[in-house]
Amino acid sequence: MAEAKSYLYGPVPSRRLGRSLGIDIIPPKICTLDCVYCQIGKTSQKSIDRKDYVPVEQILTELKEKLAQGLQADFITISGSGEPTLNIKLGQIIEEIKKITNIPVAILTNGTLLSRPDVRADCARADVVLPSLDAGDTETFEQINRPHKDISIEKLIDGLCKFREEFTGQIWLEVFFVEGVNTDTDQIAKIAEAIKRINPDKVQLNTAVRPTIEPSVKKVTAEKLQAIASQMGSNCHVVADFPQKNLDNDIENGTYSISNKTQTLLSMLKRRPCSLNDICASLSIHRNEALKHISYLQQTGAVDCEQRDGITFFKAD
Repeated sequence: MAEAKSYLYGPVPSRRLGRSLGIDIIPPKICTLDCVYCQIGKTSQKSIDRKDYVPVEQILTELKEKLAQGLQADFITISGSGEPTLNIKLGQIIEEIKKITNIPVAILTNGTLLSRPDVRADCARADVVLPSLDAGDTETFEQINRPHKDISIEKLIDGLCKFREEFTGQIWLEVFFVEGVNTDTDQIAKIAEAIKRINPDKVQLNTAVRPTIEPSVKKVTAEKLQAIASQMGSNCHVVADFPQKNLDNDIENGTYSISNKTQTLLSMLKRRPCSLNDICASLSIHRNEALKHISYLQQTGAVDCEQRDGITFFKAD
């Protein structure tokens, strides 16, 4: 008998959200974009059509089980192996989550469908919305994000502006920089002007610290990212690396435990590549134990690895 699909993963350590319990509401890899820097993989179906993709009741059942086990999380994060706003039941999922827990709900979205009133209404049910903006003009948008033919940079920015007017929660805008593509003075100025129009609560700068779908993608140095951040104002900061937690304290205090770490690790690695430090922080385990789980998964052929800037990242197909 096939194992039942799980729609929850983590909690995982997030550079932007602390300890985040992910909910995957889109199958791989259905998205409105096909970004060159994506860590999940190439978009297999580029779409702007909202559909019913996952069983809401199963998601809620899994979440109730996590809560009963003493879930420790800073956020419940709606994400996906694609673009989560393509799920037509997004608003219902958030509403039902809020009925059973006070943990804040966040949405990770590329923001491309916020030009639609129904999508803005669904996203407005969350506490924090984390959209993206990686370009200031059409040419750069198409080079980095490779959008669906019906999506334009103007429509994206306009949707973000309209959402800001309607949404009373927090908007944390991510800008992903690719060296040599959107890092020149003119492009930075255009992105900064768009940000001024959108007026997010935070601007978070990122770059390619993990393996990307296109190996030619070059990361921006920490120094350059920091210089860009200083140009964009006091609410802008770099999130290209997250701080390491004190794993010994986590373990000693019993603040987090997982009964089947190997299965949980595999679920994590199917969503994104992780370094050994990422895995240790997520599962609150020592490096030796993490290596045992990784070794087992590698021997079974479920996991392989890739080097980036001298760091080994593990990933699952």
